[in-house]
This record gives sequence, C-alpha cells and structure tokens, in this order.
Amino acid sequence: MSTIRLHGGRLHDPTNGVDGDVRDLVVRDGRIDRLAPGEPADESIDISGCVAMAGGIDLHTHIGGGKVNLARLLLPEHHRGGGDDPCRHVTPGTRDTGRRYVQMGYTAAFEPAMVATNARHAHMEMGDTPILDHGAYAMLGNDELFLQMLAEGAHPDEFRDLIGWTLHATKAMGVKVVNPGGISAFKFNQRRLNVDEPHRHWQVTPRQVVHTLARGLHALGVPHPLHIHGSNLGAAGNIASTLETIDALEGLPAHLTHVQFHAYGNEGPKKFSSAALALAEAVNARPQLSVDVGQIIFGHTVTASGDTMRQFANAGLANPRKAIFSDIECEAGCGVVPFRYREASYVNALQWAIGLEIFLLVRNPWQVVLTTDHPNGGPFTSYPHLIRLLMDRSFREEQLAKLHPEVAQFSALKSITRELTLQEIAILTRAAPAKLLGLRDRGHLGEGAAADIAVYRDDADRERMFTAPELVFKDGVLVSRAGRLTAEPVGGTHFVAPDYDLSFAQTLRRRHARHGSVNPDHLVIGHDELCACGRGGALLPVACLQGQDRGAP
Repeated sequence: MSTIRLHGGRLHDPTNGVDGDVRDLVVRDGRIDRLAPGEPADESIDISGCVAMAGGIDLHTHIGGGKVNLARLLLPEHHRGGGDDPCRHVTPGTRDTGRRYVQMGYTAAFEPAMVATNARHAHMEMGDTPILDHGAYAMLGNDELFLQMLAEGAHPDEFRDLIGWTLHATKAMGVKVVNPGGISAFKFNQRRLNVDEPHRHWQVTPRQVVHTLARGLHALGVPHPLHIHGSNLGAAGNIASTLETIDALEGLPAHLTHVQFHAYGNEGPKKFSSAALALAEAVNARPQLSVDVGQIIFGHTVTASGDTMRQFANAGLANPRKAIFSDIECEAGCGVVPFRYREASYVNALQWAIGLEIFLLVRNPWQVVLTTDHPNGGPFTSYPHLIRLLMDRSFREEQLAKLHPEVAQFSALKSITRELTLQEIAILTRAAPAKLLGLRDRGHLGEGAAADIAVYRDDADRERMFTAPELVFKDGVLVSRAGRLTAEPVGGTHFVAPDYDLSFAQTLRRRHARHGSVNPDHLVIGHDELCACGRGGALLPVACLQGQDRGAP
C-alpha cells in the first residue's frame, strides 16, 4: 500500500472550504488520505507554483450511443485532420475522447441521452472510452407508454415505478426529458409544441410531462433531479417556454440543460435578443434549480440531439448540407445536423454572448455547470478557452470586439465586470457537478475521496493553464504528465438503483405485449453484463436520497 505526497501546491477544494491554501495532498490506495505523525511517504512530488483541484467532471457531453455514432458516420472528413486540427475533436472516437478529457484534467463524463433500447450500446461505447468514469441519463417523456399512461390518468405511483424500472433496466444515473412530448408530437406532424399546448394524439401537454417526471424522480430519491431539455430549443422568443417549464415544476428540483439555447427573446430589429437576465433571475430565485450552459464556440461542429422536431427545423442551416433523422422504436428520436458557428453572424455571435451572460449572471456558482453540450455548442476541447473568457474580462472584451457589430449594442455582456475566480471555476467544473449527481466521494479533495486529482501550473493565461495540467491522477494512478498520457486504466460506471414496486414489471410486460416492439425483459442489463460492457471497470452505485435530504418541495 504505497503513499504519494503532493506538497507545496495551492489547493482549491470548494466542497471542503479550501480556497487556495498551501496544503499537502496524500494519496493512498487510490484515495485521498493523511499521513500519521512521523510517517514518511513512499514518494513525494513537489508541486510548488501549481494549483491542485479534484478531477474535472462533465455532466453533459454526448460521448456514447446511437446519435454519436451517426455524427461520426456523417462527418468522416473530420477524422482526417492532424493532431492540431480542431475539427478532429468535433466527433472524436472513444479512445480520443477519453485521452483528450484526461489531458485537460477531467476524470469523469456523463452521456445525457441514453434510450432504453440503445442502453447496451451506450454503456459499451462509454466502456470503450479509456480512463474516464462515466454514466448516462435515460430518456423518458416521449415514449408511447409514458404518454399513454399520462393520457389515461395513471396514478403517480405508476409513473414512479416506470421511472424506477427504467433506471434499473438501463443502469442509468438519472432521467432526461427532451422537448417534452415534442419528439412524439413531431411524428403526428406537429412542428412546434408549446408548454401548455396539447399533443395532437395523446392530448397531454409538456407541462404535464415535466411535472410528472420531476415528481416521480423526487419520490424515488434519485440524487440528480430531472434533466430537462426544454421546449422550443433554438427558437426566437423561447424564454417564455423556459420560464413556463420552470413554473411547471411547482418547486420540485430540476436541472435545465444547455440553457443558452433556451434563453432567447424576440426583441430588437432582428427579432432575436438575449433573455439571459430573465433566465438568471429565475435561477437566482430558486435554489432548487441548476443549469448547464451549452456555450457555443465559433467554428465547425455537429449538432446531435434527440430533439427531432427542432433538428428537422434547423436542417436548412446544415453546413455541409447533409443531415440524418431517425426514430428509435417509438421511444425517442434523433437528428444529426452539421453546423458552423460564425463570428460574422448576428445570431451566432449573440448566442455566444448569451452563454457568457448566463455564466456571469447566475450568482451562485453551485447552480451552474460549465458545458458546451459537446458537440452541439462546440467540442469539449474548447473548455480551456471558455474558462479564460470567464476569468479574464479584457480577453472577453477583445473577443466581443471581433464579432458582429450589433451584438455589443444589444448584449449586456460588455457591461458585466465579473471575472470568475479559480475557486469558482473549481465549483463549475468539479464540485457542483459531483454534488448535482450525488457523487459524494468525487469532485473534492477531502479525506476518503477518490484520488482523482488535476495539478495545473499557475499561469496568468488561464487558457494555457487549463489546456495541459502538469499532473493528472485517476484513482491514485498517474495518467497524464504535462499533457502526455502515462497510463490508461479502465474507468468505472456510475448508476443508481432506486427502490420501486417490482410488480410493475408485470404491468410493463402486459402493455408491451399489446403495444410494444421490444420485450421489456430483454432491456434489463444485469450487473455482470454492465461490468462486461464497461470492460471490467468498477461498478459505482450511487445512493438515493432519503427523507429530508431530498430537498424541495
């Protein structure tokens, strides 16, 4: 049982209230530990002049599953570039994904859209992603069974059990709803579905879908609340839908994802404006809410989403002009559309400004998580650049000056003076994601935590600093030194196992025998199979919350 002592560095560990203090870090048997008085360490590493944080955690990044592979198939030309070609990282393969995350100091990543019928594939693909711990959110809210139950007025306990069974079967970390009811409505030729607008066939509304799922997850005590991709993504004026979705929760906890795409007004001469302030005020007033931003980054990318309705609407903007749309066993859908965000475009430039406004206007950093919704807003490899934009006002203003001239006129960004601190960056990229996912031994450097550690050379150029850490440890193993990989251990799989009424499986079998196309018993992934999917990596069950730990309401 060897020990490693990292000494001389400044620690940023928000979970434990450590803000830049010079302290030793001791690693023993894959965990953060302490040395007994007089006990020597087997190895000491001087990290003077460096900043140490827990390994980064990306709670929303599309790294596994059917639509990711469709994106790779759609853009083979992006895999031909050399090592410095930024487009190479738009749709990287599994091995490149794991390596590039670790080279930036990240040690965990979560796929946000896993369909039950594709769950095995998603787990296998994440298992093929080296080093990173991983997990996924199961998609619900557009499958025919859920909508039928809602239309029939099923009891809340039945929805609780449907959610519990789905999490059990797919070995997911949480539940995501995408365009609530809208993916299904699109199949009935509805091209838009507002929050209080009935689904043409089922006559249920997105408001009902959101509230039912959020209530069911709360009843189960799943740590990560409902992960919401709201209605009318990308549409001018969609802030109304976003605020109505928040109202639909009626105080229940929730996580609103890639909110940059859901914070648009329709004011001004171009009928497209920033509603970042309205969104931030709503979040600031509700501590039970959290968001990730989905910042856009200028350049080429590919958008890959389960929101078939909105992806189809954007197909005319594809660059290059090609796209893929798919239905998945009447459970969900997906659309893959390549896209280029351009600095000279008023809309794209304002989207860029809106994302930064949200980061800087949400007062409590524990309520906001740093993401680009990889690859939808831009590749995850752009995180160091994004961090510099948030920490360096003068750099931000230099970039703003390069954009479409009307953006500065209609954006509040120029007047925002806030610069995030290293401690706040540690919250946005590690501590907050761990807390929101219920990962009690990740995202911090306290005794007993997993020894996932990133050591950065302190540098006034924060982009350079966060691009290549000096050292990265995963479970106590040195996996990267100055951007060069030194080991490739297999990551573990996080999942929840909530209690639910097991007899619901009988109900499910009866319904699927009459209406479904897949035997639900075949969807269930056992622990041995999950371990095999993860290439023998550790299984990391996450405890569900009990009693008052569940929070509001």
